[in-house]
Amino acid sequence: MTVSSVNPADPFAALNGASKGAAVTANDAGSADRFLKLLVAQMKNQDPLNPMDNAQVTSQMAQINTVDGINRLNESVKGLNGQFVQLQALQGASLVGRDVTIEGDRLAIADGSGRGAFELASPADNVRLEILSGAGLVLASQDLGGAGAGIHSFQWPAGSHGDAEGLRFRVTATSGTNNLGVTPLMHDRVESVSTGGDRLNLQLQRAGSVSYGAIKTVH
Repeated sequence: MTVSSVNPADPFAALNGASKGAAVTANDAGSADRFLKLLVAQMKNQDPLNPMDNAQVTSQMAQINTVDGINRLNESVKGLNGQFVQLQALQGASLVGRDVTIEGDRLAIADGSGRGAFELASPADNVRLEILSGAGLVLASQDLGGAGAGIHSFQWPAGSHGDAEGLRFRVTATSGTNNLGVTPLMHDRVESVSTGGDRLNLQLQRAGSVSYGAIKTVH
């Protein structure tokens, strides 16, 4: 492309005419039109003793093409994200009525048994379980022995305690004299699924609304 080959009265008349014939969306066309008008104005008002060279014009044209391509890519990604959420909704619907594990310390009690889980980042020589009241008082404790890294479930004889009491649990682990990090995991039941914005939410019996990505395991 050379500036000398274009009508001096309107250096970008040919370029404007070509862009009008392109198949673009309304937004893309508006952006391109504004850019070309600015570029034409810049060329009309440039210093005649130091005009823009071909490389400068080509560089600015490449910039608008890059911006246009990014805009189109963003729209494509939004469309794919919407389809992904719909796919998640279909998968999430199959979880209704199923038991799942999420991060939390609420003890799930059913049929006289309290259930929970925990995750260890490294092996432990000894793991200790404590059952807590809603006020944080220790109601019972139990040594679970050693455990390897990963997710482990436990059961506790709840006796007369019911799920409505909202009992919680605490797990501590040691390796030698070192205290290990422990992530408490609670069992819950999926009651419904819903989509909000760009993510899928699950309504759980005990924890309420959580994101689909919060699910650790499905039972």
